[in-house]
Amino acid sequence: MVLVLGRVTSINVRKVLWALDELGVAYTREDWGLPNRDPRVPEFLALNPNATVPVLIEEDGSSLWESNALLIYLAQTRGALLPRERHELGLALQWLSWQATELNAPWGYAVMGLLRKMPGFDDPQKIADSTTRWTAKMDILEAELARGRPYIAGDDFSIADIAIGLSCHRWFMTPFDKKPMPAAKAYYQRLLERPAGARWMPQDYG
Repeated sequence: MVLVLGRVTSINVRKVLWALDELGVAYTREDWGLPNRDPRVPEFLALNPNATVPVLIEEDGSSLWESNALLIYLAQTRGALLPRERHELGLALQWLSWQATELNAPWGYAVMGLLRKMPGFDDPQKIADSTTRWTAKMDILEAELARGRPYIAGDDFSIADIAIGLSCHRWFMTPFDKKPMPAAKAYYQRLLERPAGARWMPQDYG
């Protein structure tokens, strides 16, 4: 049985758990990551020197980290959740990378200040800057989803939808005055209709 180390309030941990559920892979999970369990201890650092979650441990004891890499690894080793057609495969990997490199960075301050209410993240100007930059990235996603495909890479659900879907969840869960994003909203609702999507995009945290 696969073991996942990480707290479920982490969007990156939920990426992996959602993929495992979609793939029907049996797993267990241990809470790691602040404030639950500090990963900066030798036991954890031996598995991931970055002290970040998630970490996935296979049945043979081998371990891997970095959430989007884990999505690709699970899809390839379990034979599902990646398109077979070459261009759609490229699109899935493109949007998976975009989520990590472009969409993640802008939301940091706004999420910490508005969603998680963390002390020290209450500067109105920094919150405004964060939401402005985040909205610009969501505009890119909205334009892509408005093309009318049911999923980000085409007709079939893929690991890219897990990453993008959780990002949409975070967008809609963070309380601030947002511009309408009808295509993103419809896409998000479509992903919530999947049992694993509903499980890992709950209304009590983003």
